[in-house]
Amino acid sequence: MTITEKLLARAAGLDQVTPGQFVTCKLDLVLANDITAPLAIEAFSALGVAEVFDRDKIALVADHSTPNKDIKSAMQTKLMRGFARSNEITHYYEACGGGIEHIILPDKGLVLPGDVVIGADSHTCTYGALGAFSTGVGSTDAGVAMALGECWFRVPESIKFVYSGRLGKWVTGKDLILYTIGRIGVDGARYRAMEFCGPVIEALPMADRFTICNMAIEAGGKSGIIDPDQKALDWVSPRAHRRFEPLHSDPDAEYAQVHEWNAENIEPQVSFPHLPENARPLSEVGEIVIDQSVIGACTNGRLEDLQAAAEVLKGHKVAPGMRCIIIPGSHQIHLEATRSGLVETFLQAGCLVSTPTCGPCLGGHMGILAAGERAIATTNRNFVGRMGHTDSEVYLAGPYVAAASAIAGKICGPDDI
Repeated sequence: MTITEKLLARAAGLDQVTPGQFVTCKLDLVLANDITAPLAIEAFSALGVAEVFDRDKIALVADHSTPNKDIKSAMQTKLMRGFARSNEITHYYEACGGGIEHIILPDKGLVLPGDVVIGADSHTCTYGALGAFSTGVGSTDAGVAMALGECWFRVPESIKFVYSGRLGKWVTGKDLILYTIGRIGVDGARYRAMEFCGPVIEALPMADRFTICNMAIEAGGKSGIIDPDQKALDWVSPRAHRRFEPLHSDPDAEYAQVHEWNAENIEPQVSFPHLPENARPLSEVGEIVIDQSVIGACTNGRLEDLQAAAEVLKGHKVAPGMRCIIIPGSHQIHLEATRSGLVETFLQAGCLVSTPTCGPCLGGHMGILAAGERAIATTNRNFVGRMGHTDSEVYLAGPYVAAASAIAGKICGPDDI
């Protein structure tokens, strides 16, 4: 079996499963945020159950509109906060000690190799970087799961993506996943598990692995996953507060498709509006003037991403008229960035440093685009109106390109600065 099939089989109490089979799995974690939790709470309440299935296996995170951007978002957060308190939910995060859900939950050791996780947010697939089956669900499913501690799935087929060679200069995990989506399309992995492997993946730091799995949903994937190697185990072991048992794909596992690419042929990528699949190599971008650069989000808000941006921005200034917004992925990352001098580098370059939030990624706050404006962003989606007005445009890229573009006022790479 593939690692995905093994994970679902174990959680379902079965010796074996096959693609297409329906299974009901015990869950290791159920999560929701300040936008999706209120709907999940409504579904939970409608069941008439007395309490949640396990107060240690539910995580509620205020991140999409925090700090509260308006009265409606304040009421949403208050409802979620009240539910967490009344049910004595262990893992409620807001403000100090919080951050973006898909950054903080692995960092706090709440997701471990071998887990099966659902979340009322499509980018829950991020945790596949640790060798967990994790997928986004609707708020109703999350609400029922908070009561029952289980969810049904149709076992997905798996697609294997093998990356050989070595990454070129300025090329990151973000570029690999944009390239991949560009090759297979936004529906190329629809309801399939995207399994990433090969020498390039093995050499990647965990931050890049999280980025790759985060965007599996942008290819229609049910999940993204990476076999947990020693690097992953070394990363997760000091964070884990409970036992875990990693699983691995068998050498003779069957895959619906196998894609093999030489990473040495992959340049830094830029995805044009209005789909992530519109990926182009940096050398083919042309002259595109921008108004805003956003560096952060659950896709690229880790300390390593901020370090990459600072490497480019240090000693430079953001172009006149440009807005460069830096969003650390968590309160802890913000603290580490401050201690290490990254925040000072950003401020000296003319950047704006935000508190941890999803903010502009979903057109919420902290960087909304007006009609006719263009942004380059390390976020994960560039749909019509995603970051503001329906007549605005969002271009997706990694932190190196986003930082260089902020300096030039147009899309470019670090070598152009």
